[in-house]
Amino acid sequence: MTADGVLLILRESLLLILLLSAPVMAVTMVIGLVVSLLQATTQIQEQTLSYVPKLVAAFLTLAITGPWILEHAVHFSAELFATIPTIR
Repeated sequence: MTADGVLLILRESLLLILLLSAPVMAVTMVIGLVVSLLQATTQIQEQTLSYVPKLVAAFLTLAITGPWILEHAVHFSAELFATIPTIR
């Protein structure tokens, strides 16, 4: 396999990682922003208050987008395994 082939696989895998992690990261970022605004307005400075809503939101997002994430990961893996015989 040439260096170009390896770089193409690496590029595609990194883009897939970004794509698959984006929903969870976006939801937890929005929840974190809302909780920090709520803390700033109410002047509650409890550090652990933001963890529970973010954790619940992350699990719910994973439960909702899990099949989509799995479909893309399996498709990428199948394509990668299918190219193994063509490697010289």
